[in-house]
Amino acid sequence: MPKDYKDQVIQFYRRQRRLPSYGELAGLLGFKSKNAAYKVAQKWIAEGFVRKDGRGKLLPKNFFGELKKLGTVEAGFPSAAEEELADTIGLDEYLVENRQASYILKVQGDSMIDAGICAGDLVIVQRNLTPRDGDIVIAEVDDGWTMKYYRKTGQQVYLEPANKKYRPIYPTQELKIAAVVKAVVRKY
Repeated sequence: MPKDYKDQVIQFYRRQRRLPSYGELAGLLGFKSKNAAYKVAQKWIAEGFVRKDGRGKLLPKNFFGELKKLGTVEAGFPSAAEEELADTIGLDEYLVENRQASYILKVQGDSMIDAGICAGDLVIVQRNLTPRDGDIVIAEVDDGWTMKYYRKTGQQVYLEPANKKYRPIYPTQELKIAAVVKAVVRKY
């Protein structure tokens, strides 16, 4: 299978933010039938390039590809280091635990800066998790949305910022936890 077929699908995904249907895939790859596109998709599923959801719709799986993991780096005092190919790792597999329940949000504001989350960062969040004290959550509180630490003291639940300029938020009407933050992505 020519690599540029996969490149065409990746470009389609980047433009449309979704994978093509079988009909669109056939047109994209120059096939006359959806059956030919289906066979290509089945091969890609077996390779781990794409996968299907519960309704049979194609979803991306390894679009980042894999990068070499060469070992560790000292973040304290400098030490001798040897480059050693330890493994390869796919960033999407490393960062996303449950693809069906996960999505990405772009961060605005500075209320979580002391947690290392800055404006412009991307957070990968997962729905359908029960938050634990200390988790960073995406919450709807009193008709507004925010990202803060989830705190629970006895029966009282509140949201705590990671910036001393802001005060904790104690819900007066309602608090709904939409998702738990699982990863932060920053591009330099």
